Amino acid sequence: MASSVEHRTINVNGINIHVAIKGPENAPVILFIHGFPQLWYSWRHQIEALSSLGYRAVAPDLRGYGDTDAPAEVTSYTVLHVVGDLIGLLDVVAPNQESVFVVGHDWGALMAWHLALFRPDRVKALVNLSVLFNPRNPSRKVIATLKAVYGDDYYINRFQEPGEIEADFAEIGTEKVLQEFLTYRTPAPLFLPKGQGFNGKPLDTPVVLPSWLSEEDVKYYTSKFEQKGFTGGLNYYRNLDRNWELTAPWTGAQIKVPVKFIVGDQDLTYNSLGAKDYIAKGGLKRDVPFLQDIVVMEGVGHFINEEKPEEISKHIYDFFQKF
Repeated sequence: MASSVEHRTINVNGINIHVAIKGPENAPVILFIHGFPQLWYSWRHQIEALSSLGYRAVAPDLRGYGDTDAPAEVTSYTVLHVVGDLIGLLDVVAPNQESVFVVGHDWGALMAWHLALFRPDRVKALVNLSVLFNPRNPSRKVIATLKAVYGDDYYINRFQEPGEIEADFAEIGTEKVLQEFLTYRTPAPLFLPKGQGFNGKPLDTPVVLPSWLSEEDVKYYTSKFEQKGFTGGLNYYRNLDRNWELTAPWTGAQIKVPVKFIVGDQDLTYNSLGAKDYIAKGGLKRDVPFLQDIVVMEGVGHFINEEKPEEISKHIYDFFQKF
């Protein structure tokens, strides 16, 4: 499959961005935005499916990942930088399309929410996976809140100090780290106690790959993360408070594009930070008024687009067909 995908490097917003593209030249574009610790490759099944159904699939490696540049400064990984990259990319790959379809997962979903928040004129409709819109709370910063709720071993808090978790990951080994993340399916917050494995299990606990994740998939991810390191991806987490400061002008702003949201009931994001309540009590619908559908997939974990590729591709196709 990968061989029929066109790979391009495009210079936008001061960096070189690697992007995978497949589908008819003038077809409507779907921009696929990956999360951590992933790559354009996370969308391999959707690229194949949606390009065969008459769309042009565009899936970049985000800044800091894969074959895209990784600026050295931690401060170069804010939502404003990344949304800037995406706008620049769209100007090049879809110059004649005023707005495009967008699909995001994990950090990619967070970037997609901000793309829709900052530039709703560029988003025709959005399918977001796993990570809910998180409206800015003007009265409290993100990291202090996470530390108060979950303590220092919570994975996001462990990621904050540059170099620290990288050293731990180097000790565990890139392939093992990726296997641990990609196979994680505990419906609860993730903790990374120092010197221990995920959620405190022994470091030498073997990882059994699920049917949807092949050795070949893991090898591809590993080759790219060995080459690039984890720092670029981790720097997104290191900008949570900076994002909070920079997005003050958008306090109380709604997402004003049509949205479908999909999450697995075993996803750690759905089982932490009050996610279920936020959906059930109408918070998401209040903040995303054109929310058209919420799908909770039973027995499905975090990496939903890889675990259930056919279903996710169908959800995307069915939703975008309306526009």
